[in-house]
Amino acid sequence: MFPECTILRQARSKPKYNNHIVSVFVSSLFLAGAAAAAVGGWTSNSLGRRATMMMGGACFAVGTVLVSCAYHISMLVIGRLILGFGVGFATQATPLYLSEMSPFKLRGALNILFQLAITIGILAAQLINYGTQSFTAGWRVSLALGGVPSVFFLVGSFLLPDTPNSLVARGYAEEARAVLQRIRGAPCNVSAEFEDIVDGVEAMKHIQNPYLTILHRHYWPQLIMCVAIPMSQQLTGINAIIFFSPQLFEGTGNESALLSTVIVGAVNVGSTLVALLLVEKLGRRFLFIAGGLQFNFEADSSSTAMATAIVAFICLFVAGFAWSWGPLGWLVPSEISPMEIRAACTGINTFTNFLFTFLIGQTFLSMLCSLEWGVFLLFSGFVVLMTLFIIACVPETKGVPVEEVDVLVVKKHWLWSKVVAGAPRVEDYSLDRMPSLDPPKLSPSKLFRLEFEPSSSSSASGNVTTAVCT
Repeated sequence: MFPECTILRQARSKPKYNNHIVSVFVSSLFLAGAAAAAVGGWTSNSLGRRATMMMGGACFAVGTVLVSCAYHISMLVIGRLILGFGVGFATQATPLYLSEMSPFKLRGALNILFQLAITIGILAAQLINYGTQSFTAGWRVSLALGGVPSVFFLVGSFLLPDTPNSLVARGYAEEARAVLQRIRGAPCNVSAEFEDIVDGVEAMKHIQNPYLTILHRHYWPQLIMCVAIPMSQQLTGINAIIFFSPQLFEGTGNESALLSTVIVGAVNVGSTLVALLLVEKLGRRFLFIAGGLQFNFEADSSSTAMATAIVAFICLFVAGFAWSWGPLGWLVPSEISPMEIRAACTGINTFTNFLFTFLIGQTFLSMLCSLEWGVFLLFSGFVVLMTLFIIACVPETKGVPVEEVDVLVVKKHWLWSKVVAGAPRVEDYSLDRMPSLDPPKLSPSKLFRLEFEPSSSSSASGNVTTAVCT
């Protein structure tokens, strides 16, 4: 049987959970996911977004077979690691794929469909766990049914075309234009958008290693946001609640812990639908900040609630995450970066997300035993800090074409415009001739000034400008 979570009771008769086997099983997936995300940044560039998603689907299928047929905990962990590679590849490539395929006016809503699919999957898993809890080998049935979405994902990825950006980058310009025309519709003139894509790919040709390129000062804003946003997303404590909600509910005397978990999952799905409807109307920053305020209220309140009331508070907490930081944590990093570092940015975003998910999964039960309700006050403090970061550092990207975000938003931001002032894009010289990353050490002959002139896509997207180095 799958190892049960050990309940340790101290003199005060408060339930304590500190089973390291459960922690390893839960968090091992995300350690593998972090490694796969780092590799996924390279495969997305060299093999394409579609191929990377297919690799993820294949890992899902193999991992599901191993965990559902496991006869020892080591086999479970190995299967879980392979599933983690699938999660890493899929979550690195899918938001990137959606951002590049979507028209800019619908990019936010279509990208949030990725998070909606995740929440539906979580709810389905919770329903399956609830329905199979009385089975002798119910955990095997639960894990085996995970193979159903993996097959859909693998077959779907095979049938989809790759993104025009990826096709142009790999030398298939005519096919890329045909794909762009097909997804935008026959009446649309895609010439301006296609030229923007080609310009972005031209910048990529000077890039030997995007993970080194992003260290250049011109790309510091994207690097900082692609680390800070996923780190903050996990430090809300959301996955601690999602992963260990049955134990939390049992610890408060709730006799229907799995049913309560299903209720939380349903709230998660419904609130993600709210984000889908509001993201293009209210913008990313509004949802980020409002969600942060709701987080903090619930984090402080949940510490004093009891039994049934805790279910309600956790539902409100999950709702705040699901319509703000949940989907936006994947959307914003995928759309703030120029073409030459976009795959690297999504790889760093996914790596950071899974690294901190792994750390939370490994430490939460121990922290709960040591700090009790104080662990939620710790999460509350992180929520305050991350909300202030959004207010100060994250620009609004609503309604901006993805190829224009770098110039229109990041370089006009009150802080980032000062950080990158005078820093050339790496497209102006190859990495083997790259000067020092320290701006004062750049020789005058290698300094560039930025001028702005109308982009070729200005007729399609309004008064848009692009940076030209002279």
